[in-house]
Amino acid sequence: MKIIAVNAVGLVGKTPKGGWSTEIAPQDSVHTLVAVHTEAGVTGFGSVFTNHELVQAAFRVLRPLIVGQNALEPERITEHVAQHTFWMGRGGTLTHTQSGIDIALWDILGKVTGQPVGRLLGGCYHKRVKAYASLLMDEPSRMVDVINEHREHGFRAFKIGWGPFGRVNDKVDEQIVKAARRAVGEDVDLMVDAGASDAFWPHGYKWAIRTADMLSNYNVAWFEEPLNPDSIDDYIQLRNQSRIAIAGGEVLTRRQSFTPWLTRGALDIVQPDVTKVGGLSEQRRIARLAEDCGVRYVGHGWNTALGLAADLHMAASCARSTFVEYLVGSPYIDDITRHRWCLDDDGMLAIPESAGLGVALDPDRLAQYVGDPRPLFEP
Repeated sequence: MKIIAVNAVGLVGKTPKGGWSTEIAPQDSVHTLVAVHTEAGVTGFGSVFTNHELVQAAFRVLRPLIVGQNALEPERITEHVAQHTFWMGRGGTLTHTQSGIDIALWDILGKVTGQPVGRLLGGCYHKRVKAYASLLMDEPSRMVDVINEHREHGFRAFKIGWGPFGRVNDKVDEQIVKAARRAVGEDVDLMVDAGASDAFWPHGYKWAIRTADMLSNYNVAWFEEPLNPDSIDDYIQLRNQSRIAIAGGEVLTRRQSFTPWLTRGALDIVQPDVTKVGGLSEQRRIARLAEDCGVRYVGHGWNTALGLAADLHMAASCARSTFVEYLVGSPYIDDITRHRWCLDDDGMLAIPESAGLGVALDPDRLAQYVGDPRPLFEP
């Protein structure tokens, strides 16, 4: 089944805040949807955590390597691209863009075989996983209201991140976490994300270990990105000393970049992003290595409905993976598909059981955010 075209459209107009020091405007493109079209009329869809213009530029390089290939071989095609583009940079825009293409190829393989992607990735250990609401931090006085809104929507796990945390003083940090714990209650999972991949992160190891000790007093499940993402030696030391789990890895791409972090014991929880790392093919290899190294896999999921679907299938195929990240308040997750996501009474999301990714894009809803959705549905 030959690939005849790859197209992309950027999502704009409602880009959610990311908490970065220089915030991205709603009209800016951060997430791009990808379609892979085949000669048989089967189309697969994927998602890229990258600016639309960068994806289009990458397509000019990648199309000759992809068009004409057998669409039923996602892992081979992804490796083919990686092997033939090394000299243009490894792990940047090309890898991000290939992520969306790879996800779309797995979607095609599932549709053709009549199987959900999770089964094709190795088998489904779970029929559902707990979705944690991913929230930006706010001032302590606001955290209770922010969390209560999403508790009412059924979430039973929360991750709070970025915002003022680590950017004002230690007292404010603790006040935020104290307010959040009071809002969620003692029986709900609470995670904290410092967001140390932000520009010019000011803190180092001593702040991180001091903050980890504070977080342990509030029964925080994990401390995410507490250090600059290049500080692997500090991560190793922090993980060895911290009383709570240390998580990270969302900015890394390619499995080779993850290897030292896993084999040297820098993380308790590894968080590759399927829309950046190289797609499901690469995500699966990272997750399997993590299992071998005794590190938990929890995919980073600040993306779209297609990214969330990919995360669900990947989580289903990993025996020890019990969480999926849900970016709350984003229409790119909640308002571009025919059927909306629905939490059950336990705050869990069901793994899609239909063929492929198991989600159907809605052209009319998409038109609000992409202008012209036709490139996704027509070669």
